Amino acid sequence: MQSTVYKLSELFIIFILVPVSFAIDYPIWIKMIIGVLGFMYVLFVLLRIEKNKFKIAQHLNWKSFFKRTFIQLTIIAVLTTLYMLFVDPPNLYVVVLNKPLMWLILLFVYSVFSVYPQELIYRTFYFQRYQSLFKNETLFIIINATLFSLAHLFFRNGLVMILTFIGGILFALTYKKTKSTLLVTIEHAIYGCWLFTVGMGEMLGFPS
Repeated sequence: MQSTVYKLSELFIIFILVPVSFAIDYPIWIKMIIGVLGFMYVLFVLLRIEKNKFKIAQHLNWKSFFKRTFIQLTIIAVLTTLYMLFVDPPNLYVVVLNKPLMWLILLFVYSVFSVYPQELIYRTFYFQRYQSLFKNETLFIIINATLFSLAHLFFRNGLVMILTFIGGILFALTYKKTKSTLLVTIEHAIYGCWLFTVGMGEMLGFPS
């Protein structure tokens, strides 16, 4: 059993020190090495210490999940479409309308190589490692969303920070309820892919 001090130090390094450092200008190859080593550490802890089996749980309520996700997606779609319509109309649906093949490729790359690793770190790893350290579940979820938002600091965009904080709340609530990395990954991918579709992908580092 690892000590509380060890876990809090681990949390600080992985979720605060490293993301903040990525917002500082230094060679990209060093950032990549740090990112890969950090992800390998997370996988090691999940597999060897937390004893994860990475099996799809049998108890998942897919109907309830997709119903709730669809409702939330509808709200997100309306709000983001209105935002693009009034703030940045030239980019409204620009990729899906003009470069549909690139749009499909982006959705695949984003979902597999970005969303899944993020959810392993920010939901599976975070919840399993640190939930026992917090007595207040609301505070635990707010901290999770804050750290998730902080991970996007390197974009240096206030709207991105707000959107990822809101997303962090939604994803944390989903994981808290289902304990499923698969479901929270699907939810994250759906909302993220919508942002690319509506034309907000450029601010998230994807070409338009």
